[in-house]
Amino acid sequence: MDKELLERIKELAPDGTITCREARELAEKLGIPASKVGKVCSDARIKITACELGCF
Repeated sequence: MDKELLERIKELAPDGTITCREARELAEKLGIPASKVGKVCSDARIKITACELGCF
């Protein structure tokens, strides 16, 4: 799943960044915790921007 998740994230983040909203929407769409999306982004050095929760 992480490999598939990483590919989905890369589609949303061709410039190496993804917004918090996009990350949360992807997690909801895939039925996984947002923290998992965050971990995969972190591992792949993809920056989460415009965080609505002040976490990133």
